[in-house]
Amino acid sequence: MKEFLKISIVQADLFWLDKKKNIKLFNALIEKVDETDIVLLPEMFNTSFCPSEIKMAEAMNGDTVSWMRQLASEKKCSVVGSLMIKENNNIYNRLIWAYSNGEYEYYDKCHLFSLAKEDRFLTKGNSRLIIDEQGWKICPLICYDLRFPVFCRNNDEYDVVLFLSSWPQKRIDAWTTLLKARAIENQCISIGVNRVGTDNSNFLFAGESSVYDVFGAEILNLSNQTNIIETITLSKDNVALQKRQMNFLKDRDSFTINQ
Repeated sequence: MKEFLKISIVQADLFWLDKKKNIKLFNALIEKVDETDIVLLPEMFNTSFCPSEIKMAEAMNGDTVSWMRQLASEKKCSVVGSLMIKENNNIYNRLIWAYSNGEYEYYDKCHLFSLAKEDRFLTKGNSRLIIDEQGWKICPLICYDLRFPVFCRNNDEYDVVLFLSSWPQKRIDAWTTLLKARAIENQCISIGVNRVGTDNSNFLFAGESSVYDVFGAEILNLSNQTNIIETITLSKDNVALQKRQMNFLKDRDSFTINQ
C-alpha cells in the first residue's frame, strides 16, 4: 500500500473534433510533471463532448487508447480519461484506466446526459468500477453521474471518488456543491476534473476542477485557469484519521441499486 498518492489534474481547453491537436496539448502539459501516480483528463478529452459525432468513436485498440497506454508506461503512472468507444455495434462514453504495466480497466458511463441527447447516440453502462491503485480504493465516474447520490454511494469502502467532466459554466454552482456533498456523505476524497473554454455550440466551460477532503473542505481549486496541470498529494493515514474522527458511514442505510 502506498501512503502518499500523487494525482495530477489536467484542466484544458479542448479542440473540437481534433484528436491530434488535443493529444499534442496533453503531451505538452503532462511533460511538465516529473513524478506522479495518476494523471486525470477531462470527459471526452480527445474530441470535446460530442455524443452525436459517433464517427469519432474508436475501437479499444485505436490510436487514443494506445496513446494512453504508451504514456502510462513512459511516465510510470496511471493515465485516466474518457472517450467514445465502439464495441459490439454499441458506442460508449468509456472511462479508461491505463496502468503503467500496460494493463487497463474501464467504466462505461451509466447516466447519459439526456439534456444533450447523449442517450440517443450512446449506450449506457450497467455497473460501477472500483480501482485498486497501489492500495487506494478509487471509484471513477463521469460527469452526469455526479448528480445521483445513490449511485455514487460509498458501499465499497472506497477512499476516493472522481468525476471526469464537461460541466458548463451556467451550472457551475451545482458542480461545486455536488462535489462537496459527495465528499461529505461518502467520507472520502472527492475530485472533479472539468474542461475550460468554449465548444462548437458556444457552450462555455468554466473549469473549477476541485478536490475536497473527507469533511468537505476544499483543498484544491483550479478556478478558470486554462491549459494547466496541477499535482496534489493525498495521505492515506489522513483519510483514515478523518474517517475515525467522525465515522458516519457505520450508520449508513443498506440498499441494492437496480439498473
